[in-house]
Amino acid sequence: MSVADTKPVSFARGAPSLDIVDVEGLKAAALAAFDSDPAGVTGYGTSVGYVPLREWIAKKHGVHVDQVMVTNGSMQADAFLFDQLVKADTPVIVERPTYDRTLLGLRERRGQLHPITLDEDGLDVAELRALLESGVRPAIAHIIPNFQNPAGVTLSMPKRQELLALAEQYGFIIFEDDPYHDVRFRGESMPRLLDMDGGKGNVVYASSFSKTVCPGVRVGYLVGPSGLISQICKAATNTYIAPNMVAQAIVHQFAVSGALENSVKTVRHALNERADALAAALRKHLPEAKFTVPDGGYFLWVELGEDIDVDALLHAAAARHVAVVKGTDFLLEGGQGSLRLAYSAVRAEDIDEGVRRLAEAVHSLR
Repeated sequence: MSVADTKPVSFARGAPSLDIVDVEGLKAAALAAFDSDPAGVTGYGTSVGYVPLREWIAKKHGVHVDQVMVTNGSMQADAFLFDQLVKADTPVIVERPTYDRTLLGLRERRGQLHPITLDEDGLDVAELRALLESGVRPAIAHIIPNFQNPAGVTLSMPKRQELLALAEQYGFIIFEDDPYHDVRFRGESMPRLLDMDGGKGNVVYASSFSKTVCPGVRVGYLVGPSGLISQICKAATNTYIAPNMVAQAIVHQFAVSGALENSVKTVRHALNERADALAAALRKHLPEAKFTVPDGGYFLWVELGEDIDVDALLHAAAARHVAVVKGTDFLLEGGQGSLRLAYSAVRAEDIDEGVRRLAEAVHSLR
């Protein structure tokens, strides 16, 4: 086997590859942060996060600064929100499939999970309406509206409107988990549910700089009603006093310098090229596979058929130096024959070879 044949290809991790991370821009932002605000960068700070970044986020979303909290990554924002709203047997709406760590966090809090089918245009709102009409009263509905992880689909405008109407009618909070909004690489951008809600308090919004800057900064944030954010900040104070001021100050300088805007452009271009390359490779090597090519984000969901055991496929692919994530990880039940492929970390020139090996693994099981 040649060196080229043994080079690992990983479709497993939703992270940008190093070649599209602006390392020099981050170095400059770090220097600027320490030069401009050494006391703020090196001090404890408070649980709301680095104040200048908090103010920048508030301005970005057109909300009062009291509605914003900056956290150590958006997963920590999720955890704080779930701690406030989800107790044992609390009904919770989730998408089917959905992010595996979301399922883990909600199950650890013993929430009563109600998965709702995802269509090509997002959540099956009719199915949700039927559930609500049956008497289920969720506290929260977790929605990834743009380029959903793992399915890659986007919630359509009519469904956004209907979902907001249902939240108001039945009194639940929409948790808009939206780290991929800014990495759309084709098509028209959709308005955020947060913006469409018009300040009614039916939406809590979370996002992250992991997908637009780099995962290593571990900076995310929550936007929501000021009373709820205040409660979460108190819990955060008791947990860690304050999040990482150094990382948040660097992100702030990266944003205000214009480097963030340039970084987003770089990431979008690379993702577009990689998504197209992955779709072409799947059509070439696995023509029987079913998938929807996303208009942004990091992931593509592939249906290979019920005759494929994804547990066995995981090992067969690994033997060929290809890493994938099995679809069963993203569902409470089902998902056999499905995979999530992350194209963000794979250079375009390596994608065809990776899919060729994956196809070889699939065919070995048949």
